[in-house]
Amino acid sequence: MAQRRTPTIKDVAASAGVGIATVSRVFSGGSVSAATRERVLAAARDLDYRPSALGRGLKLRRSGGIGLIVPDVTDPFCAELIAGVLACARTLGEHVIVDAAHGDPSREAEIVERLVEQRVDGVIAQPAGTEADWRAAARVCSSVVFAGRALPGLPQIPAVLADDAGGVRSLTEYLAGLGHRRIGFLGAAPGSPSRVREDAFRATLAQLGVPVEEDLVVAARPVGDAAYAAAAGLLQRRDDVTAVLAAGHLLGEAAVLVARELDLRVPADVSIAMVDDVAWAELCDPPLTAVARPARDIGYRACEMLLREPARRGRGGPVLLATELVVRGSCGPLRTARR
Repeated sequence: MAQRRTPTIKDVAASAGVGIATVSRVFSGGSVSAATRERVLAAARDLDYRPSALGRGLKLRRSGGIGLIVPDVTDPFCAELIAGVLACARTLGEHVIVDAAHGDPSREAEIVERLVEQRVDGVIAQPAGTEADWRAAARVCSSVVFAGRALPGLPQIPAVLADDAGGVRSLTEYLAGLGHRRIGFLGAAPGSPSRVREDAFRATLAQLGVPVEEDLVVAARPVGDAAYAAAAGLLQRRDDVTAVLAAGHLLGEAAVLVARELDLRVPADVSIAMVDDVAWAELCDPPLTAVARPARDIGYRACEMLLREPARRGRGGPVLLATELVVRGSCGPLRTARR
């Protein structure tokens, strides 16, 4: 049985009644009339024609696709963000190259350099590096969009973010509304872009007329041992703490583990709440109150933004997506004293 011949661009041109150059312009994003474009695409569908991605990349001096850099692909927030980028890219016919920097600016710079060498159409990143690092990266990348985290000194780079300040504000107001005044805060290490959460915590307490006790604000790296040590130090040093607000799910996990080891009842002895509504929060005993950040929507919107015309990107500052306070059983009204 004779093998069917693979259709060529010449076959599409003949079927559509146009020149080969017109077909090439259609598939490379060039300027043609809407009617001609539709006629060419219809002919390509009928013939089951697939343009050569390799040939198109050589002609345009780019490989196409999107580079995506996250801190850790196993992190629940990052995993959802990646899913959002992939969903958007799929609808727009793009492919995605994913890599993880693990919070290492030098590794992140190497990833950016490799993506630039591969001539991707743009890079979406949850940045770990400094403003200087990304200022240099933006000069060589065709386009960059931050997702989930931004660097304040680079307002020219568009960003899609969760309203972290609004989420922490709602959580702090909720705990204060339950009567808590000595609220411990487990936050980001000094110099972290996530310090916006600590700023929101301090500002909300000030607005509520609750003094900020510096001894209750603890900076910690969001990794296992460091997070555990910070939570243990807080709850052992201050036995008058009645609530803990963790600025991330790893810090929240550490607070839950420390409370359990110190035989503290949640929420009878201490209320615990955190930023990021990960899957295990609902499985805790009691289930954990949390601020849900729309990670998947952030990824989707960042991908949309990257693929727009440059003139339409980044207008009016970062795009902020609303967070949601999810109230569960880990927070309760203030008791007279810890057991």
